[in-house]
Amino acid sequence: MQLGLEGKTVIVTGGGSNIGRAVALEFASEKSKVILWDIDEAQGKKVTEAVLKQGAAAAEFFKVDVTNFDMVSSTINQIKDKYSTIDCLVNVVGGDKLDLFINTTPDFWDRMVKLNYISMLNTTKAVLPIMSSQKKGVIVNFASDAGRVGERFEAVYSGTKGAVIAFSKAVAKEMGRNNIRVNVVCPGTTVPTDPEAIGDNSAWKAGVMTDDQLEKAKKLYPLGRLATAEDVAGAAVFLASERAGFITGQTLSVSGGYSMV
Repeated sequence: MQLGLEGKTVIVTGGGSNIGRAVALEFASEKSKVILWDIDEAQGKKVTEAVLKQGAAAAEFFKVDVTNFDMVSSTINQIKDKYSTIDCLVNVVGGDKLDLFINTTPDFWDRMVKLNYISMLNTTKAVLPIMSSQKKGVIVNFASDAGRVGERFEAVYSGTKGAVIAFSKAVAKEMGRNNIRVNVVCPGTTVPTDPEAIGDNSAWKAGVMTDDQLEKAKKLYPLGRLATAEDVAGAAVFLASERAGFITGQTLSVSGGYSMV
């Protein structure tokens, strides 16, 4: 299937690990120009090399803290100056720590809101003027089924991901007149199987879930397994493509049937 992404300039935040890495590689296979953002410079540069080998028309890495609006805005402008257009923004950055809400602290809430939600406000605010002037653009935001149905041990995370979903719908309504589409992908539990897919800053490096927890989690999915990053990446690239040209404001769960909303 021809997706019409060849030569398109695509920014992937969190492109150094797991889902972000798989998304970047999938765009590379479509011969897009892939711009990776991550705070892990070593991992980001390593993935950038892999993206070039995968067939990307161009690839470049930027070390960016997406919770810092000034840094985000400056980097967006650098990319625009160099590549002329920014065709797609894929916001993959996110994170969590499993715990009952009663045990969490305001400092933790603040970190989660900044990482999972404010980061997307920052990148979207910075890129929309460029996409508006182009009269075209696509944003794909990553949320979670936790944001659709709520999840034990992830109360704050659920709230931030619910915010991402509602925010994306609102921006899709506002920006449709400028031919800008905004959609959301909600992955299920996505476990990296390749050591190359996680950097030192990845939550999976520290062990988000024990082997026993992962085995129990499989039983929650009608398809009987957990997601791979490649399962999820294809959905994001499709939503960014011309084949999805009349899809906007939608939330797609890629979660093996965990959530059927």
